[in-house]
Amino acid sequence: MEYKTLGNTGLLVSRLSLGTMTFAGKGFYKAIGTVGQAEADVLVKTAFDAGINLFDTADVYSGGESEQTLGQAIKNLNLARKDILIATKAYSRVGQGVNDMGASRGHIMDAVEASLKRLQTDHIDLYQIHADDDVTPLEETLRALDDLIRQGKVRYIGLSNWQAWKIATAFGISRQYNYARFETVQAYYSIAGRDLEREIAPLLKAEKTGLPVWSPLAGGLLSGKFNRANQKPEGSRRSEFDFPIVDKERAWDVIDAMTPIAKAHNVSIARIALAWLLTRPFVTSIVLGAKRLDQLQDNLSVLEIKLTEEEIRGLDRVSELPAEYPGWMLQVQSSGRLGVESSPVWDKFSS
Repeated sequence: MEYKTLGNTGLLVSRLSLGTMTFAGKGFYKAIGTVGQAEADVLVKTAFDAGINLFDTADVYSGGESEQTLGQAIKNLNLARKDILIATKAYSRVGQGVNDMGASRGHIMDAVEASLKRLQTDHIDLYQIHADDDVTPLEETLRALDDLIRQGKVRYIGLSNWQAWKIATAFGISRQYNYARFETVQAYYSIAGRDLEREIAPLLKAEKTGLPVWSPLAGGLLSGKFNRANQKPEGSRRSEFDFPIVDKERAWDVIDAMTPIAKAHNVSIARIALAWLLTRPFVTSIVLGAKRLDQLQDNLSVLEIKLTEEEIRGLDRVSELPAEYPGWMLQVQSSGRLGVESSPVWDKFSS
């Protein structure tokens, strides 16, 4: 296993982590996975034995039963707490009360206590705000999280699914008031969906912030079951729950490009998609969401794959984002500057 620091901290986390959205599988999450306790124990043990130390969940997954299953698995396997990093999230609705969701101080304080109880632990290693709350002032959220760190109930904080401008604002508030800062941004990112590169990735680089990636296989679209000729394979979750949103035509081109590379390496298309993500310098950890042991074992072996420079350049080209303002204008105006590649747009204009 390879390890990387968690954002701008000294904490080392595995480049692959285990997501537990598939655990329990109640209500809405039944379509994603129905992994029971015995199966979860096997997945957690397999991941831990492979060197994974980061396990990700959320209070909303299966109404809290994902957290319960993960906590029980750690107990059943008698894993040392110091060797396990637990990441969970709060924001989503977990009850019928008007304050049973959001990032207010009131909800955060209630949510963390409930998560600690379900996880059977006295602290959460990475506590993440699961969504953008446009009602609660950022100062209130950050103060509450800072208090949890001072109390020892939380060790590091992160967020998920925020806009770049709001993440930047949060960094400014943390500096102004000397609050603990967000060390991670958990976000959707895949070779079929590179939107994050427009604004968020440059921000992560500038602020030395970590990126745990959710849905690295685009909800199963890059699993190897899907292609241009078979766009809705029977029995696939993505065929019934078409999420996350992806430009399908570009995705088919990407899958077409990955197919010969997968054959050359004698591996699955899924492994090539994951291997490409590991070449991105701003990616901290890839959250794997396996339902079965064979899926997890296939994904774990991605670290054995070393893509060639030519293969990486080819995959970069076929998955490249369409030009969008102000990106293309910045590239034109920076053309010829030290360390900046020449812009094809400017080359064409000036020739």
